[in-house]
Amino acid sequence: MKRNTDFNQLLEESRQGEVLLLENEKPQARKLYLESYGCAMNFSDSEIVASIMNEDGFSTTNDINEADVIFLNTCAIRDNAETRIWARLRDFKSAKKNNPDLIIGVLGCMAERLKTKLLEEQKLVDLVVGPDAYRDLPNLIQRVESGQKAVNVLLSREETYAEISPVRLGGNGISAFISIMRGCDNMCSFCVVPFTRGRERSRDPESIITEAKDLINDGYREVTLLGQNVDSYNWNEEVNFAQLLEKVALINPELRIRFSTSHPKDMTDEVLYTMAKYDNICNYIHLPVQSGSSRVLEMMNRGYDREWYKNRIDTIKSIMPDCGISTDTISGFCSETEEEHLDTLSLMEYAGYDFAYMFIYSERPGTLAARQYPDDIPNEIKSRRLQEIITLQLKLSMESNKKDLGKIHKVLAESISKRSKEHLSGRNDQNKVVIFPKENFMPGDYVNVLVDDCTSATLLGKAIK
Repeated sequence: MKRNTDFNQLLEESRQGEVLLLENEKPQARKLYLESYGCAMNFSDSEIVASIMNEDGFSTTNDINEADVIFLNTCAIRDNAETRIWARLRDFKSAKKNNPDLIIGVLGCMAERLKTKLLEEQKLVDLVVGPDAYRDLPNLIQRVESGQKAVNVLLSREETYAEISPVRLGGNGISAFISIMRGCDNMCSFCVVPFTRGRERSRDPESIITEAKDLINDGYREVTLLGQNVDSYNWNEEVNFAQLLEKVALINPELRIRFSTSHPKDMTDEVLYTMAKYDNICNYIHLPVQSGSSRVLEMMNRGYDREWYKNRIDTIKSIMPDCGISTDTISGFCSETEEEHLDTLSLMEYAGYDFAYMFIYSERPGTLAARQYPDDIPNEIKSRRLQEIITLQLKLSMESNKKDLGKIHKVLAESISKRSKEHLSGRNDQNKVVIFPKENFMPGDYVNVLVDDCTSATLLGKAIK
């Protein structure tokens, strides 16, 4: 990941347009070129797509000129994400001219939201498939090959792809995603996810445990449990999220566990005590706040107010004093006043976030906010407020990282550092990036690192015995 002081690039743009390749795949007759955009859920979905396509006789390629099929797995959460997809589709028009048999498909959230525009108005794609219809991909490709356009964006109340073994894509062989649930019931007024991914449903815990066991048997050292709101995981009123965390933690003490994303209204003390109980559950929570104003939070339909959120922060720090905490913020939501913007800044100070993902409010068609609230904050004010949020977070991140100077951190080495081939990059328990001299260590090793320097984004140190 390239260093960028604009923190709201870290989650999304660091991986935008990533070409995904199967690990250890066998050469096959037909080639799939797959790009994935947006959140971790999309990248996890791409692994499901790759598995389905692999069974249908496709292997992946990073050379677009070899491709028989091009898939873009898309994000619709912000307007600029969709703008990038339209630009990418226009890039593919020349490839289509050179190869008339080339099939171009749009998958994911943008496919669900803009199916008609994609197929009829723009005529840029042959196939449009929503997040719950990936099993239908082989049939849809056959339909395109017979000369038809193909679409399936039906949402499901049951689909979890539980029995499909994901094919790990373009990863490091060390860290992997496991989807534990799909969809969302929260209906935040600014968010399209409930409309593009459907209602919330949890996955059978035994299938999750089996997938985690398979990963550690294949040499993986870390899993991230994924859901739009992991805290509301509930399998048949029998297994809640805290109990699922414990089940995964007990698989192997060498398997490190993370999860994302938590919702402040649903995070229970039981989850926090479970995290504190097991050393292999990382002391890190991503807890999106979005705004520090209770009035704005009510307009956002977030289900909590400022004091509730502060209580969650206090409880986390009480149960796990060394827990890393990050967040999401939105600047310039409908009718946000200057005082309410200052409320966000003051709550950031209160929480002392280690890092944050920060965005300007982007109205999404079809959401409650788009229907009921005027997008009335001028762009220049949104941008100025965002810059103030970023500036503050840089300060908070530096303060947080300075507290780690002189401390020893257990780091899972993940890759060769982009700054130097003689250094390794990994993350500590609190999800902070740590860079240290490679020496004789390899990606996949746990390394004790004494931190002696830092930037606002990175800890720097050296391995110790």
